[in-house]
Amino acid sequence: MSSAAGRALEGKVALVTGGSRGIGAATARALAADGAAVAISYSVSADEAEALVSDLGRAGARAAAYRADQGDPRQVGDLVAAVTADFGRLDVLVNNAATYVAGRVDDADGDLAAFDRQLAVNVGGVTAGIRAAARLLGDGGRIITVGSMQAVRPGFAGVADYASTKAAIIGYTKGAARDLAPRGITVNVVQPGSVATDMNPADGPFADVQRAANAMGRFGRPEEIAAGIAFLAGPGASFITGTVLTIDGGYLA
Repeated sequence: MSSAAGRALEGKVALVTGGSRGIGAATARALAADGAAVAISYSVSADEAEALVSDLGRAGARAAAYRADQGDPRQVGDLVAAVTADFGRLDVLVNNAATYVAGRVDDADGDLAAFDRQLAVNVGGVTAGIRAAARLLGDGGRIITVGSMQAVRPGFAGVADYASTKAAIIGYTKGAARDLAPRGITVNVVQPGSVATDMNPADGPFADVQRAANAMGRFGRPEEIAAGIAFLAGPGASFITGTVLTIDGGYLA
């Protein structure tokens, strides 16, 4: 999608949280290819983040990496403010950073602290990012959050807590879209299916089950999700807000 628009984001600045690897890194590359200057955040993957920044720089893009804990609203707010100050503006926020914790609701030994942390990152980090960006984005800005098809159809046992975090951001996105529409700021969710990343490898122990669950019978590539994000970040998506773009290989078909 991004190549069709050429360098549609020339002169724009984008922040991709959790941008050091997987879908986040693919998104950073796609936005840079469309002409944007790109900031990425990371929590632990410093080497991967700096390597990506170097790659983007060699490709001619302005890029920088920032360490931030998406589970801490203060750090999220400081991140958005720092990127805006360093780059001089902010036009696109991609809320990609997330964590995944599995566990059945009837498991008496479930790690409640881990579930709370998942809620803090997957929901708290998104809401804090949107609030901070809403004050700094110019008219016509873009906010895109990476969700999951599990929000609509939790097709496997042990995903209730994770699915609930991804469902929550859909509701928040729809409400924020109403709030920010008068300024031409669009707020949307991209909802991936099974995507081959280091956190969910295509040769992992549950890969066959995931492939069988979608119509195309394969994992998606991070670049396929990034293409949808880049489209929503571009000028061609100016009348799309408060919606969910599902890219799941037919899992919900």
